[in-house]
Amino acid sequence: MNRSKYSALKALSFSILLSAPALPALAQQTKNLSLNEAISLAVKSSGQLKIASAKVDEAAANTRQAKDNQLPDLKVSGSYLRLNSPDVALKVKLGSGSGGGGGVKVDQLGYAMANASLPIFSGFRVKYGIESAKYLEQAAKLDAESSKDEVVMNVVYAYSNLFKAQNTVDLVKENLQREVQRVTDFTDLEKNGIIARNDLLKAKLQESNIELTLLDAENNLIIATANMNLMLGLPMETALKTDNTILENNSTDAGLAQWEQNALKNRKDMEALTYKEKATETSIKMAKGEYYPGLAVTGGLIAADVPNLLTINNALNVGLGLQYNIATLWKTKAKVDGANARLHELQATKGIMNDQIRLQINQAYYNYLLATKKIEVYAKAIDQANENYRITKDKYDNKLATTTDLLDADVAQLQSQLNYSFSKVDAIVAYKKLQQAAGQLQ
Repeated sequence: MNRSKYSALKALSFSILLSAPALPALAQQTKNLSLNEAISLAVKSSGQLKIASAKVDEAAANTRQAKDNQLPDLKVSGSYLRLNSPDVALKVKLGSGSGGGGGVKVDQLGYAMANASLPIFSGFRVKYGIESAKYLEQAAKLDAESSKDEVVMNVVYAYSNLFKAQNTVDLVKENLQREVQRVTDFTDLEKNGIIARNDLLKAKLQESNIELTLLDAENNLIIATANMNLMLGLPMETALKTDNTILENNSTDAGLAQWEQNALKNRKDMEALTYKEKATETSIKMAKGEYYPGLAVTGGLIAADVPNLLTINNALNVGLGLQYNIATLWKTKAKVDGANARLHELQATKGIMNDQIRLQINQAYYNYLLATKKIEVYAKAIDQANENYRITKDKYDNKLATTTDLLDADVAQLQSQLNYSFSKVDAIVAYKKLQQAAGQLQ
């Protein structure tokens, strides 16, 4: 086999993964791993999803915090003060027959107060604050679902790479056994003077090239396994065995229009953007609420003691408190304008996302159709390569074809087998990508 044929075979092997430094050989601890199990393990161990979950918890806490604004405020304060012995002259009579108050020596005082306030009306800011927080909490949950879709899709890619790597190793090993047997047969034929030594050397060269291809394939398998173990949180020494059920056909009868409709209906990121838009609309109402005064029920309890002067106990007060910040007349407009600007930004982003989703659906849909057509073509190519090898072998046995022709037919047969195996996996990945684009991956 010439050098160009080996280069093509090597390139096919490297198409599975990007080249990387060799890793130590894995131990013989083997785990049978289905695609569904891989997805389940990845979802549990994903750092990305843990961050998303923390954001959901934060949004839920913000909602509880907004609801707490409906509850009364209760403040307790107290002080004890030492004074510099001032002279205190009272202007009121301390007893019958007394004139103006005499001097009273005061060098300390203490007091304690408890104040409660329950908001009755705050320009609807509390109401809209709760509503906005709920919208943002829902958006955080939907963002987490979108992150889960990304994690699942990454597992699908990694699993398909692992499957390809394992199948490449198996097919190349099988082909290498045939090459070893050919070299053995050619050696006997060369000893008996039936074939030229040059033909034997060609067979040995092909055997060496297949051995190199096997080394590359085994290295790629190690890398793919290490990547999957890291993704699933498994020990690095775990050897994984993929499940052939991944090749089960995932056909779709839905047309492009139906997929587009499903995407616009089911995409979590689009729905999350809708909730963020609602939250921003609510924040505009919150900002406008500052134009209104605040009204609250207030109450308090005061106790004070000034030695040699007075003592106050159980001074209870209840009433209504009205508060209005006049500065809101010129300060609130900027807040409203800022909230309106954020709303316009979200609306523009939503329009862009709508176009992106339609484009993603078109790309994923036609890529899936292409992948299914490739399966049919590569299936025919296998039959053609097998027939070509059979004919070339017959010609070679009848001295009508050269050794080079036979070896080239052998490489073409191996390549067609790899192409067919890969095409079936690529079709599964393309279908999963279509599901992701339509928001139906999970």
